[in-house]
Amino acid sequence: MMATVGFHLMIQQQTTSFANFGQAGCWITTKWWTPEVRGATKLKKESYRAWLACRTPEAADRYRQAKRNVARAVPEAKTRVWEEFREAMEKGFRTASKIFWQTIRRLGRGKRCSTCTVYSVGGVLLTSTEKIVRRWKEYFEDLLNTTGTSSVAEAESGDEGDDPPISGGEVTKAVKQLLGGRAPGVDEVRPEFLKALDVVGLSWLTRLCNVVWRSGAVPLDWQTGVVVPIFKKGDRRVCSNYRGITLLSLPGKVYARVLERRVRPLVEPWI
Repeated sequence: MMATVGFHLMIQQQTTSFANFGQAGCWITTKWWTPEVRGATKLKKESYRAWLACRTPEAADRYRQAKRNVARAVPEAKTRVWEEFREAMEKGFRTASKIFWQTIRRLGRGKRCSTCTVYSVGGVLLTSTEKIVRRWKEYFEDLLNTTGTSSVAEAESGDEGDDPPISGGEVTKAVKQLLGGRAPGVDEVRPEFLKALDVVGLSWLTRLCNVVWRSGAVPLDWQTGVVVPIFKKGDRRVCSNYRGITLLSLPGKVYARVLERRVRPLVEPWI
C-alpha cells in the first residue's frame, strides 16, 4: 500500500539560553555535554560506521542499542543540569535577588533569530510571511517528494487475510519502546500519553491498529508530518542551509513499528 504523505511547515525560531549561577557563568545549552554523553555519542557513531562496513544483524543490533543509550543519556544529563539550575536560582533568589531577576529576564528574551527573510529560487529576497511560507513549502516538496515510480511490485490481492491480526503484546512492546520527551506530531499526542495507557487504553489502541490493518486505510493524521527546519551553517536566508526534521504521529509510529517487526524477518535474509 502506497500512501501520500502531506507535510505541514513549522518555522522554528531557535533560542539559546544563558544564565549566571552567582559569580560563575554556565551555558545551559552545553553544560549537559558530559563525558558520559560524549562517550555514548562516540560509540553510536562508531557502531554506525561498523554497521555500514559489514551490514550484519549483529552490527545493526549494536547500533540500535547505542542509539538507545544516547537517547537515554542526553535527557538524563539535561535533566540534571536543569535541576542544578533550579537549585542555583532558588539560592540566588534568597541571597542575590538582583542577579535572580536579571537571569529571569535574560531567559525570557532568549536569543532571537536575526533574520525573518529567505531567498527565492531566483535569488530574490522575500520579506512577506505568505511568500516566505510558500518558499519553504516549495523547498521541502522538491527535497522530499521523488518523481520516480516505485520499483516495488504491488502485493497480490490473494495475499490479503493470510497474516494474523495485530496482538496486544505487539502494541504494548511498541509503546514501551517510545522515547519520552519527544515532540508530538500534528495530532498533539505525546509519548507520555501512550506510555500512561492502562490495559483498557492499550486494548483500544490495538483495536485501532487492527482496523487500519484490515481496511488498509491509514488515518490522515498518521500520514501527515510537521517539517521543522533546523539551521546548520552559512547564510540563514538560504533554505538549503537548513535540514528538516519531520514530526510524525506517535500512534502512527506505534503502528509502523509493529509492521516493521513483522516485515524485518522476511527482508533481512535478502539484505
